[in-house]
Amino acid sequence: MKTIQIAKITLTGIAAAVALTFAIPNNAAAHCDTLDGPVIQDAHKALEAKDITPVLKWVKAKDEKAVKAAFQKALSAKGANAEAAHNKFFATLVKIHRAGEGAPYTGLKPAGTVEPAVAEADNALASGSADALVKLVTDDITAGIKKRYERTAATYKHKDESVAQGREFVEAYVEFTHYVEKLHMDAIGKGAHGEHKEHTKQHGDHAGHGADKH
Repeated sequence: MKTIQIAKITLTGIAAAVALTFAIPNNAAAHCDTLDGPVIQDAHKALEAKDITPVLKWVKAKDEKAVKAAFQKALSAKGANAEAAHNKFFATLVKIHRAGEGAPYTGLKPAGTVEPAVAEADNALASGSADALVKLVTDDITAGIKKRYERTAATYKHKDESVAQGREFVEAYVEFTHYVEKLHMDAIGKGAHGEHKEHTKQHGDHAGHGADKH
């Protein structure tokens, strides 16, 4: 009961901070390559308005020339060639955007393939409220912590009864503590823009000196 109370106190703050991190580009989870993602949405707006401006924010200044060239070809295409030209423009735009973020391009993805949390982050921006997003993340965090805690707590009771039971505890303990550590690091912002890498490096250095036996 005490553990659940502590979780309730801390999870709201953690979830709010994690929710904010969804606004930061994440190469692994981003949906900029989906047909219903924000990049392609802006590309449609640009074509409808015959104005490249809405998409330029998604690329580096040095890449504007290539994007503008693809845009002009898409605008110029007529009839049966228009759809193919538009799709080529979308692909060029997304490929250049992902390259600018240091992420690989693996093709355009169908609409509706984005992770639920990312979709909810977009909904939060559109609606002006992050409440649903915070609830989604909080519920999953709560379930994740409780599941790992309960397994670890169960093995903790028998950890010194035999080597096999001790190893079962260690396995559960490592998963549990690493899970909450990563959540906390992401919540306080050290998982973004390379800061988590620095933490991992320092963590590894300590381990090399025998300070961390995990």
